[in-house]
Amino acid sequence: MIPANEVEARKNRLPTLTGMRFLAAFLVFLCHAAFQGFLSDSALQGNLQDWLLKAGWAGVQFFFILSGFVLTWAARPGDTVTAFWRRRAAKLYPVNLVACLMAVVLLLATGGALTAERAIPNLLLVQSWLPDYPAFDGLNPPSWSLCCEVLFYALFPFLLKLVNRIQARRLWWSAGGVFAFMLVMPSVATLLPLHPMLADITSFPQFWLVYAFPVTRVADFLLGILLARIVLSGQWIRIGLLPATAVAAVSYVITVVAPVLYSMVATMTIGLVLVIGAGATADLSKGASALRGPRMLWLGEVSFSFYMVHVLVLTYGHRLLGGGAWSPPVALAVSAALFAVALVVAALLHRFVERPAMKYLSRKRVRPLPVLEVEFERLEPLVDSNSRA
Repeated sequence: MIPANEVEARKNRLPTLTGMRFLAAFLVFLCHAAFQGFLSDSALQGNLQDWLLKAGWAGVQFFFILSGFVLTWAARPGDTVTAFWRRRAAKLYPVNLVACLMAVVLLLATGGALTAERAIPNLLLVQSWLPDYPAFDGLNPPSWSLCCEVLFYALFPFLLKLVNRIQARRLWWSAGGVFAFMLVMPSVATLLPLHPMLADITSFPQFWLVYAFPVTRVADFLLGILLARIVLSGQWIRIGLLPATAVAAVSYVITVVAPVLYSMVATMTIGLVLVIGAGATADLSKGASALRGPRMLWLGEVSFSFYMVHVLVLTYGHRLLGGGAWSPPVALAVSAALFAVALVVAALLHRFVERPAMKYLSRKRVRPLPVLEVEFERLEPLVDSNSRA
């Protein structure tokens, strides 16, 4: 039986979190744009990459935590586990399939070689399960994060049952335990062999274990589930959205200077948790938020499609422009133009693939069982699946 105060809280939409989704996707866009080499000034280009690489990592972690949060927020008794899985599959696979087809067309049109090693894992969303860089990079690099989301969704009904058994006063302690796991993983990763990758700042096996391995990233998703339970049970600390954002900004500065294996996940965790929790409570209390406007809501709704196409637009758009490097004003104009193109493509993908797939492939109804219900129609703009850089 869900307490009455939680039932009332769940009726609230969380538009601030929807707006935040696009900001996270934009951070990932900035990260990938920085590594396109648009700037002719190599020193400035290097500094930009140093600062924005970790913005992409933070954006992906935000999506993973938010995914656990909003699924928990939307959960109701009454739906079957299989119905939940069907809805999540309808969210992920059609968009991934279309993005892969776009990648194949662009690759072949530009004279690239299509290999099974890159294509098949990307199509099946299994490329993050093995520490193999060509498979991980795939046809469309951002889709690696969907491998993690597939595991998250598979585990969600069971993780939610476990978290619901935790007493309210112990939820913060449980979240602290998950965070401790995140702090330990970088040290564990140093036991893996060194094979240079990412401009020699780490090795791919180490990067994979801390950042890309789906089992490791379940910690982010579980933290989101715990965070939702903390807010719903009235255990959230009193911190507003503005102070939480300030903490996140400080966390990012720490992330930029921290050892790379820690900066992939651990150093941004507290800041992201505070921002998501404060954003949700701001919506519950009708507090001030600049992210609730119709434009931000629309951007949040198309953020998954934007995330899935932005690297293709950046990469092949750059090639179409000759693959050159320019002065800062020209590089900024090129980045803005490619951002606009990616947003238009994302809007089309959202309108003609993502929304119809969710509508028609999720239509089947089954006899309710007392397991789990997730009302995607009500909270669809919030339920994220992509996560991902």
